[in-house]
Amino acid sequence: MEPIIQVQNLSKQFGNIAAVNNLSFEVPTGAIYGFLGQNGAGKSTTIRMLLSLITPTDGNIRIFGMPLQQHRKEIFKNVGAIIERPDLYGYLSAYDNLKIFAKLNGMQPTHQQLMNQLDQVGLADRAKNKVKTFSQGMKQRLGIGIALIHNPSLIILDEPTNGLDPQGIADIRRLIIQLSKEQQKTVLLSSHLLNEIEQMATHILIIDKGKKIIADSAKALFNPAETMVEMATTDNITALAILKNSKWQSAIQLNRGPNIFLKMHYNQIPAFNSDLFHLNIQLVMLQPRHSLEDYFLQVTANSPSDTLILNH
Repeated sequence: MEPIIQVQNLSKQFGNIAAVNNLSFEVPTGAIYGFLGQNGAGKSTTIRMLLSLITPTDGNIRIFGMPLQQHRKEIFKNVGAIIERPDLYGYLSAYDNLKIFAKLNGMQPTHQQLMNQLDQVGLADRAKNKVKTFSQGMKQRLGIGIALIHNPSLIILDEPTNGLDPQGIADIRRLIIQLSKEQQKTVLLSSHLLNEIEQMATHILIIDKGKKIIADSAKALFNPAETMVEMATTDNITALAILKNSKWQSAIQLNRGPNIFLKMHYNQIPAFNSDLFHLNIQLVMLQPRHSLEDYFLQVTANSPSDTLILNH
C-alpha cells in the first residue's frame, strides 16, 4: 500500500538558519506516526510545510500519492489538522462552533450528524454549553471534532496535549487511538511528551536540528534484541578497557559522560552481569534503557562529553 505521506529531501531555510535540512520520511497508511524532536528541532516547521502554511526552500511533498504543490485543494479536502491550540468562539456553544466550522468547509450537516461528531469526541453532553466554560482539554477535543467534521483520512496534530492536565492528556490519547483503530484514520502526531507517544505510536520519526535521526516502526525501535544497557563502575576507564578485550566488545555503543552504554538482547543481561564479576569489574549501576525517553535521549545526545566508542 502506498504511503499516505511521502517527504523527499525537504528543507526550509530562514536566513542563515536551516530549520529543516534535507528531511525524508514516509507515513504508512493507517499509522499513528509519532513525530519527535527537541524544541527547535524543526517539527512545527515541517508540519506547516505539510499543510502549505509555509513554502519549502527545497524538496518534495506527496500526500495521497499527489504532489502537494499541484494538488493542494484536492488533497486538503481529505486532511484534518490542529496546529497548537484550536481557535474557537468562546461565547458560542460547542454545537454552534461545530456547525459554523462545518459551513466554512462547505458542509450542511444535520443535527444528528453534529451530535454524532460531538459524541465521538466525548462532548455530546456539553453540546449547548458555551466553550468559554470548557477546560483546555475539552477545547482540544472540540478542536479535533472540528478537524474531523469532513471525515478526513489523514489527521495532522501538532502538540495536541500542550498545556493539558493528566486527565486531558489521557482523553486525547484515547481519542487518537480510537480514531486509528476504529475508524482507520492515519494520524501524524507531533509531541514532546515521550511517554504519550510511546503508548500510542505505531511508527516514530525523530529529528534533531532539522535532520532525521531515525525513522522506523515502534516495534523495531524497541526490539528486545536491541536493548540499551547503561552501566557505571568504580573505574569506568579501566572497565571500558577490559570490556573492549572481552566477548562483550561488539556490544559497546556509547560513552555518555561518566557512564558506558552497551547494546544487547534483554535476555543477555543476567549473563553480562555475571561476567562483570568474573572480569573483576566493580559495578555501581546496571540499568536497561528501553523506553522511548531513553532512546530519544540517546539518539539526540548533543553534549560535548558524548563520544562514540568504535568497535575495533
